[in-house]
Amino acid sequence: MEENDVIYVLGHRNPDTDSICSAIAYANLKKIITHKDYRPRRAGQVSQETRFVLKHFHVNAPSYLPDVRTQVKDVEIRKVKGVSKNISMKKAWELMTRDNVVTLPIVNNGNELIGLITISDIAKSYMDIYDSKIISKAKTPYLNILETLEGQMIVGDENACLENGKVLIAAANPDLMESYIEMDDIVILGNRYESQLCAIEMNAKCIIVCDGAKVSFTIQKLAENKGCTIIKTKYDTYTAARLINQSMPIRFFMRDSGLITFTEDAFIDDIRDIMAKKRHRDFPILDKNGKFSGMISRRNLLDAKKKQLVLVDHNEKSQAVDGLDEAEILEIIDHHRIGSIETLSPVFFRNQPLGCTATIIYQMYQESHVEISKQMAGLLCSAILSDTLIFRSPTCTEIDKAAVEELAKIAEIQPVEFAKQMFMAGSNLKNKSPEEIFYQDFKKFSAGDISFGVGQINFMSSEELESVKQKMLPYLEKAFKEHGVDMIFFMLTNIMEESTELLYCGNNAKEVLENAFHLPEKEDHIFLKGVVSRKKQLIPALMGALQSDV
Repeated sequence: MEENDVIYVLGHRNPDTDSICSAIAYANLKKIITHKDYRPRRAGQVSQETRFVLKHFHVNAPSYLPDVRTQVKDVEIRKVKGVSKNISMKKAWELMTRDNVVTLPIVNNGNELIGLITISDIAKSYMDIYDSKIISKAKTPYLNILETLEGQMIVGDENACLENGKVLIAAANPDLMESYIEMDDIVILGNRYESQLCAIEMNAKCIIVCDGAKVSFTIQKLAENKGCTIIKTKYDTYTAARLINQSMPIRFFMRDSGLITFTEDAFIDDIRDIMAKKRHRDFPILDKNGKFSGMISRRNLLDAKKKQLVLVDHNEKSQAVDGLDEAEILEIIDHHRIGSIETLSPVFFRNQPLGCTATIIYQMYQESHVEISKQMAGLLCSAILSDTLIFRSPTCTEIDKAAVEELAKIAEIQPVEFAKQMFMAGSNLKNKSPEEIFYQDFKKFSAGDISFGVGQINFMSSEELESVKQKMLPYLEKAFKEHGVDMIFFMLTNIMEESTELLYCGNNAKEVLENAFHLPEKEDHIFLKGVVSRKKQLIPALMGALQSDV
C-alpha cells in the first residue's frame, strides 16, 4: 500500500504505557473493521515499564514518528527509471518524448544517481557544438552510432569506442580527399569505390557508407588489414551527417555536480523554498538507502496530501507530536479533560471519564464484535493497570476494574502480580540519567497565560523514591530553563503507600502548591498523602489555584 494511504495512530509525547498500548490495540481494531492501513506510532521514547509489557506479550514497539508535517513520501512523485550514462542523445530524446518529461535521471548499476540531462542540454549539444572532433572527444561507442543511423557493422568491433579523429563528408574526388583526410578520422561517404579506398588508405578510423550501398569484398578486406571500421546505413550523406552527433553518449553532456536532490523523508515546507529559488522543473528523490527513487516538480507539491492521524490518550496540542497543524486528524480517543486541539473539519471524538484510554478501546472492541487476541488483551490490561495504579488512582472506575478482570482472563495473567512486576521494571532507574527519568512521563499544560509542565514517576518502595529524588533535584532547574514555562512540577509517586512527594521549580511554584493543597509555608518539600493521580488530583488543584490568582 502507498505511504500516503497510511493512517497513523499515536499517543502523546513522552508516552506512557497507555499511550503506546492503546495506539497498538486501536490500530489493530481499525485495520480489522475497515481493512485500511492503520499503523501505530510513538511520539517519544518507550519507558522501561512499557518495554516490559511489550516484551512479555511479544509485541514490537511502534516506530518513532517525531513530526507529522507533510513529507516527500506523502506526495505522488513521478516514478521513473534511471538511464545509463552510455545511451545516445537520440535515445534520451526519444525517452523524453515518449514519457513527456524534460529531465532524465542518470544512474549507475547500483541505481545511484550520478547525473541529470535535460531537453535544454540536448538542444545545446545540437545547436552550439561546432567542433568536428566532438564525436571522438565524447568517446562515442560504435553501438550508439549503429543505433542512431540504424546502421549495420560490416567490419569492426561494435563494442569499441571512437577516441580520436574528426567527422567529415567525402564529397570531393579522391585526389582532393587526400588533402583533408587525416589518421583516425570518421568519413561519411557514398557508394564510390575510389572514395572508400582513398579513405581507408589515408588511415581513416571509420567509414560510414550511405544510401545502403553495397561494400565490396576488396574494400572489406583492406579495411580489416588497416584496422578501419565500416558501417553501412540506409540514410543519405546529409541525413547521416545530421544524425551522427546524436549518437554521442549522454555522459558527455550530463550535469554531474551541484545536483539538488531530496530524500523521501524531507519535509515539503523545507524543499518548497529551495525549489522556488531554482529554475529546474524536476528534482531527483533518493530513498533512505541513497538510491534513486523518482522525480518531483513544483506541480507535485500542489497535490501534497496531509498525513492522516488518530490521536489516542491526549487532546492537548502541547502534548502532541510536532507538525500537528499540518496533519489531518480523523479521530480522537481520550479520557482526559478537553484540551486545546482544533480541527478544520469534524472528527470522531470519543472522550469518557474513565481511568484509562485502553478501557475505552476495550469497549470499542466489544461494540464492534471483534475478538480480542491474547496479545491485544495483554496490552490493554497492562495499560489500565498502569494508569489506575492497580486501581489505587481516584480516576479508576468500576468499568476499568471490570475490563481488567475480563482482559486478564484472555491474556492469562494474574493482574495484581503482573502489575507489581510491571511497576518494578519501570522503577528500576539506577542506570538512567536524570533526563531519561524526567521525560519518561512529562506533559505540558496551560491556565490562561501561565504555562507549566508536570512529570511523574511511580515507585514501589520509599527506598527507590529517595534515590531518584537525589538525581532529580539538580536537574529540575535545567528542565525549567529548557522548556521556557512558568513553572515545573515533578511527582515522585509511591504506589503502595498511595502518596506523592512533589518537586517544583519556577516563579511562585511553591506558593501555587500551598494554595492548591492548603499547605503550611514552613516546609521546603511538598508531601501529598493520598495524591497519586496527575490527571484527577494534581492538575485540577493547580488549575484552580492558578485561576484564583488571576
